[in-house]
Amino acid sequence: MIQLKNVEFGYDKNRKLFNGVNWQLEPGHLYGLLGRNGAGKTTLLKIMTGLLFPQAGEALIDGEPAHKRTAQQLSDIYFLQEEIYVPHLKIKQFEAAFAPFYPNFSHEQFVEYLREMEMDNMLGFIDKFSHGQKKKVMIAFALATNVPLLIMDEPTNGLDIPTKSIFRKIMAAYADKQKTVIISTHQVRDLHSLIDAVSILDNGRMILNASSDLITDKLLFDVDDQKTQDGKVFYTEETPRGIYQVKENVNHIDSALDLELLFNAAVQNKQEFTELFK
Repeated sequence: MIQLKNVEFGYDKNRKLFNGVNWQLEPGHLYGLLGRNGAGKTTLLKIMTGLLFPQAGEALIDGEPAHKRTAQQLSDIYFLQEEIYVPHLKIKQFEAAFAPFYPNFSHEQFVEYLREMEMDNMLGFIDKFSHGQKKKVMIAFALATNVPLLIMDEPTNGLDIPTKSIFRKIMAAYADKQKTVIISTHQVRDLHSLIDAVSILDNGRMILNASSDLITDKLLFDVDDQKTQDGKVFYTEETPRGIYQVKENVNHIDSALDLELLFNAAVQNKQEFTELFK
């Protein structure tokens, strides 16, 4: 279990980035961490993995402080950062050097993920690859570690459209009751069909942390040719295809979760969402 308890942090002593962030993550879920650019998503992930220390509160991994970065913790976590660094190694050399740190690493899966992303015949040095090719290698390696906690920060940045589709297919099959996966992104369309839990960070606080099932139980995502007033309306967006609304689901109608509409509704109704998903 991953827990952030009343975490406070700021790069500037006169301005806090986080003001008491609380976040609890359970195994068996693929979490989408959403937030505006500059909201602190990457910083929060670094605190969670012990790369940064909270200035107040605590970050815990299975009850132990994340900043201890014990051998057990490090072998149980893989953090794929947005800005990736790769050494001057070929793919096989990279695997030989780093795979031993992860007890559940699968060479067979690594090879298969590379094949699926059309990287199986690359023989050159990884640091000479294009940004997209480097990203493919690192995604394949991250998945092959089979760690209990996999964190990916903006993993689809730098990927072309076909590879994004492949990535979604791979991640859909990656779900496991023993694993916790966090994908941080501002490109919500890339996550739409993947995640089963949503966390939204805004203005230094976690304003939503709920499963997709709970969200669609509480909220109705509706499109119509006119505005409707059956229940509280949290967000409205007029488009050529109709009027999109996020409303309180008073009649418990099934609807498809729309991450973009959800995000806009949440940031405009922070207090109400906090109460609704308490």
